[in-house]
Amino acid sequence: MTTDQILAFTVIAIMMAVFIWDRFRYDVVACCALVLAVTLGIVPVDKAFSGFSDDIVVIVGSALVVSAGVARSGIVDTAIKKFFPNLNTLPAQLALLMIVVAVLSAFIKNIGALAIMMPVAFQFAKKSGASPSKYLMPMAFAALLGGLMTQIGTSPNIVVSRLRSELTGTPFTMFDFTPMGAILTIVGITFLLFFHWLVPSRTKQNNSIEEAIEITNYTSEVSVTAQSSVLDKPMSELLKLGDGEVIATAVLRGPARMSPFPDLVMREGDVALLEGPSKALDRIVSAGRLRLSGKPLKERGQTQPDVISVEAIISQESSLRGLSAKELALSYTRGINLLAVSRRGERLKERLGDLTLMAGDVLVLQGSRRNLPAVLQDFSLLPLAQREVLLGTHRRAYVPLIILALAMATTAVGIAPVPVAFFAAALGMVVFRAIPLADIYKAVDGPILVMLAALIPVSDSLRTTGGSALIAGWLGDVAMNLPAWGALALILVTAMAVTPFLNNAATVLVMGPIAASFATTLGFKPEAFLMAVAIGAGSDFLTPVGHQCNTLVFGPGGYKFSDYPRLGLPLSFIIVLVSVPALLYIWPVR
Repeated sequence: MTTDQILAFTVIAIMMAVFIWDRFRYDVVACCALVLAVTLGIVPVDKAFSGFSDDIVVIVGSALVVSAGVARSGIVDTAIKKFFPNLNTLPAQLALLMIVVAVLSAFIKNIGALAIMMPVAFQFAKKSGASPSKYLMPMAFAALLGGLMTQIGTSPNIVVSRLRSELTGTPFTMFDFTPMGAILTIVGITFLLFFHWLVPSRTKQNNSIEEAIEITNYTSEVSVTAQSSVLDKPMSELLKLGDGEVIATAVLRGPARMSPFPDLVMREGDVALLEGPSKALDRIVSAGRLRLSGKPLKERGQTQPDVISVEAIISQESSLRGLSAKELALSYTRGINLLAVSRRGERLKERLGDLTLMAGDVLVLQGSRRNLPAVLQDFSLLPLAQREVLLGTHRRAYVPLIILALAMATTAVGIAPVPVAFFAAALGMVVFRAIPLADIYKAVDGPILVMLAALIPVSDSLRTTGGSALIAGWLGDVAMNLPAWGALALILVTAMAVTPFLNNAATVLVMGPIAASFATTLGFKPEAFLMAVAIGAGSDFLTPVGHQCNTLVFGPGGYKFSDYPRLGLPLSFIIVLVSVPALLYIWPVR
């Protein structure tokens, strides 16, 4: 071994040990490893920041924005309530998510399939009371397994097909991968379903102070219109849309005030006073097609652009103290609407317009992004947090899905590469206002992208110093003395071990020729060995950095680096045990 090779192996080993130790945040560890590698000379100075322009960083960042746009659209809530209204247990929810992700991953980019279903996982977690971490890692692993089923499901399959064409003149076809991929997907999902308890319950590691604030007793008033989905239905159907988080305090029908009994039939023009968290109120308003209090916000006869909702506290110096919304006429005088009010320790039963405001009340105000800051300042209102309040904001439900579908279609037919397609999809979310411009950088998980960008040149030092070629030589010496099943298992395990440090396509490019050489020297057909390389390169279950799918769920799931092998190591062991005999049966070596 050369000095550079020793240094490359040492830096990566120290970095992995510190990751597993988990005393420092992952992006800091990755950046320290990068600085150390540059200082030692194993990463050239001019390549130190090459990771920031790498396709993987673009894909992960863009996928996070696209996923946020899909979640914000409200289409997820509608789909869950329509198709799976009674799916309340974690195993049933997890089975559905993994099967859907796996099937989608066979025909579209697996990170795209995962991005579509992540918002569903968060809604299921809310519904069942479980941590999102229980869903996200199994879904990421299911996406990796599903990608093994077709030629276009994952990059290693495409590269392996090209290698076979160069060796034998015949490439693998679209569904040559399906028998092996389907077996591994079924076995893997079954394992994940029964052993999902190995995944610890985590909360997002980078929660901001804004995300820690949760007002649970907002009071808002909604009106039933001719277009409402709850028209002529009992109050229980309306409250069901809030998943048990919202209660009704009164129903106003003309001058009459009625008790909100569950069997009370909602009529056009009824006004319901509801209490609950703003997100649950938003789900009821969106799914029930109800109208919030206030007037349509217009400017010079045109609907105001970029309407948002913010939370603000009435300070002791505020001129709103002692006044009601009706007296203030905020809609007419300032172009804003009062959507909800929260008063600590008190259940509000008055209409918002009649409620006398007090210092300490928390308000949800709706207005244009340009207008609201001046209103907050003029009335001495203190913004509660710079966080997204969906209540009262307009969303185009199907736009995010159309954008994502177009992105995946262009990659499937080869019109655009994956990084360009997903970046364009993220941009489309902003251009078509599926996600506000101010919120786009909240969706991008900065620490994750920095970690990836720093790790890429460090990991690549194995290749540039000749470390990967050295591993290949060792493998060749060992494999010559093994039977077919032993050599096949060795190739598979090595590909699994190497792919966290090279991207999966690079793993195939390094390991594929070695596998073919084994087959030729030992007098075997190369197909089973090439398939073993593809399976190993596409089955990184041990780290959050070996594949974009694992990275995508790392931040949102609040995982630690050491969480991945807890579930991934036994899964990898099962994949090896199943793959070797299945490969020898489906692709005989003689």
